[in-house]
Amino acid sequence: MRKFPGFWNKNNEGPPDLDEVFKDLNQKLNRLFGNKGGQGGPRGSSPAPQPLPVAPILGLVALIWLGSGFYIVDQGSRGVVLRFGQHVETTMPGPRWHLPFPIETIENVNLEQVRTIEMGYRSFEGESGRSKELRESLMLTDDENIIDLQVAVQYNLKSVEDYQFSNRSTEESVRGVAETAIREIVGKSKMDFVLYEGRDDVAAKAKKLMQDMLDRYKSGINVVNVTMQNAQPPEQVQAAFDDAVKAKQDLERQKNEGQAYANDVIPKARGTASRLTEEAAGYKLRVENEAKGNADRFEQVLSQYNKAPEVTRQRLYLDAQEHILANTSKVLVDQKGGNSLLYLPLDKLMTMSGAGNNAASAPATTADKPVQEPQADASTSDRSRDAMRSRDREYR
Repeated sequence: MRKFPGFWNKNNEGPPDLDEVFKDLNQKLNRLFGNKGGQGGPRGSSPAPQPLPVAPILGLVALIWLGSGFYIVDQGSRGVVLRFGQHVETTMPGPRWHLPFPIETIENVNLEQVRTIEMGYRSFEGESGRSKELRESLMLTDDENIIDLQVAVQYNLKSVEDYQFSNRSTEESVRGVAETAIREIVGKSKMDFVLYEGRDDVAAKAKKLMQDMLDRYKSGINVVNVTMQNAQPPEQVQAAFDDAVKAKQDLERQKNEGQAYANDVIPKARGTASRLTEEAAGYKLRVENEAKGNADRFEQVLSQYNKAPEVTRQRLYLDAQEHILANTSKVLVDQKGGNSLLYLPLDKLMTMSGAGNNAASAPATTADKPVQEPQADASTSDRSRDAMRSRDREYR
């Protein structure tokens, strides 16, 4: 018979028999399940022990054990199957089955969950306040100024295998990479650029640099967004910095006022310059045309002068005299060979001639009073005409 080592009977005579051990165990199980034995034995004798159905129990246990291998992977997640700690496969969303514990284990990893890393500050859970982390937030710029930056980094996962098996502490890795990237970009930028107009640019460059570094580390992390929560100088120089900001704002205001004045004056000056240019161009064209007309007229006069010099000369003289005397009311003529001057009242003659013409053209008012021309005026006009003819003859 086989003996169990280490088990001894009551009399310490030696190890018990294996059949006795099973029989004792079977009796205990029968009493446990309420089995009183068979009914066909003699009265007063103990019932004969019935063997326990071990196979159905083992089958039930095996079924429960196998059923424990069913699991469900949520949408947006991946199931990582480990067999004795070694990665076997990555399952997609839906109902799945794996070999039950302790052979295989399953870990659900959410890929779409957005996680947040705070750099330069820490938010209190359940409270609205935050505490500064000066060791992370104080940075040096390219122009040797110190600024206080607080940055929030949001990320999710893009590779389950790299996230599970290539990283030991994901949150600390992302925080270290974020601090390195931000310090590098701020160290290459001016203070005013980081604080004012370049905040979005700094965040975009930090996001790109962080993603490149995390991809080189095979971290399986995708940087979603980098947000600059706060950017300011240190508290010790905040008052002086506020004064500098006010001065800069005044400078910008004066620049804007000057630009507005320039926008008002320059178009007017340009309009005036354009108008003067157009007037000059018109004057130039008029002078050129007049010069061309005078030249053409001179050429015509020259051709006529070449044909008849004396007649042309006399004609030019008369035209000149007519042009000169057209605006003159009195003319003094010096007679040749005499000491007296002949006075011609041309203004009175013109006035009288104009009045005579008006009287001649006007209709008669009455039939019995006809209009009579003055005899004195006619005689004076005849004398003047004769004097002009005689002077013209003497000149010739």
